[in-house]
Amino acid sequence: MEYLESSYFFDFESDAIQELIAEFKDDSLSKKEIAMGMYTKVRDHWKYDPYSISLSKENFRASAIAKNPSGNCVEKSIVLIACLRALGIPARLHLGKVKNHIAAERLIEKFGSNELTPHGMVNVHLNNKWLKMSPAFNKSLCEKFKVEPLEFDGENNSFLQQYNSEGSLFMEYTDDYGHFTDVPLDFMKRNIKEHYPHIFDTDENITEFKL
Repeated sequence: MEYLESSYFFDFESDAIQELIAEFKDDSLSKKEIAMGMYTKVRDHWKYDPYSISLSKENFRASAIAKNPSGNCVEKSIVLIACLRALGIPARLHLGKVKNHIAAERLIEKFGSNELTPHGMVNVHLNNKWLKMSPAFNKSLCEKFKVEPLEFDGENNSFLQQYNSEGSLFMEYTDDYGHFTDVPLDFMKRNIKEHYPHIFDTDENITEFKL
């Protein structure tokens, strides 16, 4: 299946990814248990950081992201997909657009909008069905903003925190770009530049911008 293959981006043969999955190479674990454990590890091992945008191809490799202390939603999804594929579980990248309603001031200051795009999550294939899961928001961040962390039970979709614990609207999906076998970097570049043109230099050769 194509969703089990390695690629330039999902380079799961790398030492960095093999180290991440080592504890899950256990024949006593079911694929459901592996997916749940791997999801939680990626969710909480990297702090969520939406304020750093890089369009350099090298920075979207799972092995490179794995060495960073933080990552945005797409980056964390790439790592999780690489880990799942390495463990024999089909997985693919799913992209969309979301609107953030809590702690939106800094987003508006940096991006000129409280919409984040492309927002990344993971589709995982378990028990003959595709499930959605989002490893973006680490547990400590959720606690800070009084939002229940997303848990994945291996049986149901887990990708949207619509409200925080006080009942305030937290986030909503406003567009769905569908799923991809590999990282669609050209699409992502066009999408980011279309939505946030003011943060890019007019020179098209500029491919990286740190906020």
